[in-house]
Amino acid sequence: MIKVHSFTFSPFAENTYVLHDESNEAIIFDPGCYEQHEKDQLSDYIRQNNLKVVRLINTHSHLDHVFGNKFVSETYNVIPEMHPDELPGLKAVPSYSASMGLTVEPSPDPTFLPESGTIEFGNSSLEILFTPGHSIASLSFYSKEDQFVIAGDTLFQGSVGRVDLPGGNGPTLIKSIKEKLIPLGDDVKVYSGHGDPTTIGFERLSNPFLTGMIPM
Repeated sequence: MIKVHSFTFSPFAENTYVLHDESNEAIIFDPGCYEQHEKDQLSDYIRQNNLKVVRLINTHSHLDHVFGNKFVSETYNVIPEMHPDELPGLKAVPSYSASMGLTVEPSPDPTFLPESGTIEFGNSSLEILFTPGHSIASLSFYSKEDQFVIAGDTLFQGSVGRVDLPGGNGPTLIKSIKEKLIPLGDDVKVYSGHGDPTTIGFERLSNPFLTGMIPM
């Protein structure tokens, strides 16, 4: 069984997730730790739970989801993993962060994930779902056994990811949600990049972007 632990980091209130199972192997998703005390929170949790970090995965390359890439990579000897089309966005983070008054160390070069298939750690696996729209090549990660999905900024409680950033596209985002996330089933828990967890069923019935009340 996979345990999901979340942290909310940085001025952007981004959700970083640590997933681990009974093997104590762990994946860190979207390390948004910016301040030193946030890095300490993350490392303290890993140490206190005797976890071995074996993967670092970015659902996409927006700055708030990669603040901690360098720290995690160097601390746990792991290489960031993402879709290859997200690489230009990752490379641009230090320059546009500076224009916002933020100092971000460049991320290590990533290795690349496919648009489908699975990733594995410990005794567990997650299905890769290609869910572009918020960014050019966002990925989500689904556990069929434990009935949850790490959705990045694709789907939120009562909302969806913004589409006014480079690579964003409203119709593409809604298509991703309806074709890749909704079919997972109403009981599937959604862990989003910001805000509280939700479920596919709750969003299918009430999310105004999915019911058509707010057009994209």
